[in-house]
Amino acid sequence: MSSTRVWPAAAADDELRLLTDFLTFLRITAVSKVEGLSRELAAATPIPTSPVVSALGVLRHLTAVERWWLSIEAGGVELPSLWGADADASWQLHDEDTVDSVIAEYRAEWELSAKALDGLRPGDRTRGDHDGKGRTVRWVLAHLIQETGRHVGHLDFLRELADGEKGE
Repeated sequence: MSSTRVWPAAAADDELRLLTDFLTFLRITAVSKVEGLSRELAAATPIPTSPVVSALGVLRHLTAVERWWLSIEAGGVELPSLWGADADASWQLHDEDTVDSVIAEYRAEWELSAKALDGLRPGDRTRGDHDGKGRTVRWVLAHLIQETGRHVGHLDFLRELADGEKGE
């Protein structure tokens, strides 16, 4: 998958492609906010009221979010959840985590997500349906877009706090 951010086509007529293109734009933006940081800066948790929120933690959380919503829920793929034992577990870093390894795990999840969505249409019901709500693939993608976009906003501030860099 490309690492160049490209706006989705303005006259898009393929809904699934449009949704996945917006998600890809946000994914690449998220990665760009972490690339170039040292491990120390990327692992810093500068918000006292949110002690697990670091730039790397955001990417780890987004990896867990993708795994659950696209592979497990939408695609019905049998994969282990990355949520962990509590709400903070998906944000926490491991000693061996590096900027490159966390980015690589996030990017690898994109490939799993694409495979899980293969053959599905926006109006199709999810294959996992773990809570019996009968969500559509469209709903799952819209949810993931808003979730990723929200966390890209967090990454904007985390990056600025880390090294002063502002991006688009």
